[in-house]
Amino acid sequence: QVQLVESGGGLVQAGGSLRLSCAASGTLVGANVMGWYRQSPGKQRELVATFTGGGVTNYADSVKGRFTVSRDIAKNMVYLQMNILKPEDTAVYYCWLNYRYRDYWGPGTQVTVSS
Repeated sequence: QVQLVESGGGLVQAGGSLRLSCAASGTLVGANVMGWYRQSPGKQRELVATFTGGGVTNYADSVKGRFTVSRDIAKNMVYLQMNILKPEDTAVYYCWLNYRYRDYWGPGTQVTVSS
């Protein structure tokens, strides 16, 4: 059974930084399609930053140049470094893993950016 757990969310002022971490546990071999989504109240869940299996990164236009996704495949970890945070980045951030054609999600971590 695959489980994801996020950490690192919190309250930060606009212009500040946060680093999110996600640990995947379970029977995983070579799991590498992973990343981050977010959801704000009243909005649909949206892609923030993800890795493809080939290591290509995809970023939402709204976070390009500010956020950086990284991963440690050996440790089943994925990270999201968020810089120059804006109030519109406020959301619940979800870790995502696609493994053997199934999507897995973490419970989410709240990120709140005050103006």
